Amino acid sequence: MDFKKAFETNRESWNNKVAGHAASDFYNLEGFKNGASSLNRYELDALGDVSGKSLLHLQCHFGQDTLSWSRMGANCTGIDLSEEGIKFAKKLSIELEIEANFVCCNVLDVSNHISEKFDIIFSSYGTIGWLPNLEPWAKMISERLKPNGVFYIVEFHPIAWMFDYTTEPPKLEYGYMQKEAIYEEYEGTYADSNSKLISKEYGWNHSLSEVIGSLINAGLKIDLFNEHDASPYNIFPNLIKNKEGMFEMSNKLYPLIFEIKASN
Repeated sequence: MDFKKAFETNRESWNNKVAGHAASDFYNLEGFKNGASSLNRYELDALGDVSGKSLLHLQCHFGQDTLSWSRMGANCTGIDLSEEGIKFAKKLSIELEIEANFVCCNVLDVSNHISEKFDIIFSSYGTIGWLPNLEPWAKMISERLKPNGVFYIVEFHPIAWMFDYTTEPPKLEYGYMQKEAIYEEYEGTYADSNSKLISKEYGWNHSLSEVIGSLINAGLKIDLFNEHDASPYNIFPNLIKNKEGMFEMSNKLYPLIFEIKASN
């Protein structure tokens, strides 16, 4: 298929989402400006003390997580495909006087824009589904890690992406190891279901074996792999809030989140 067209469609879609997302309760920008962290338990537990470490945040949207890591003492660079997202991230960095570097580029092209190597590379929640092939993604990660560097991803589980959520109830529609792109048009966004914005998006499903295999093939060693049935975000239908404030299915039929830590 025409990947250039797919990336351009997605870039435009994400540009259109920035203003609405920044104003949404989902992102709680006012709370963030007043000192709240946008980071969640999984990534905080996995990466621990990041002070003094260089950190590359892949697909950072408008930079809240990047700036949250900076508040914790990391020397951060965030990258994203969306010009509007990067523009807003730079504005936030200046307004809040939190130092961070932001670069607008396709995540697969990072090594063409950034020559620095990092102690930590971080990716989280709804990122790899925008990529048709994880081999160049993993190769870039290997290229940008310092010796003894750490890559960490926390991501929605591929089983969750087998469903078409534009129907009610959601329908099991897509293959776990499906190679073909999934194209969707729908009203609203995960951050604002009442939005009149028409989202137009190309996405790809990636099995756990593909994710892990691509990292191994790029020369990385898998140090941690976990699956979790609780998500920090209430983005799937009919989730219930548990006593820890996370969201899970009432029947817990399948995991919603996975996390991987790898090193070189």
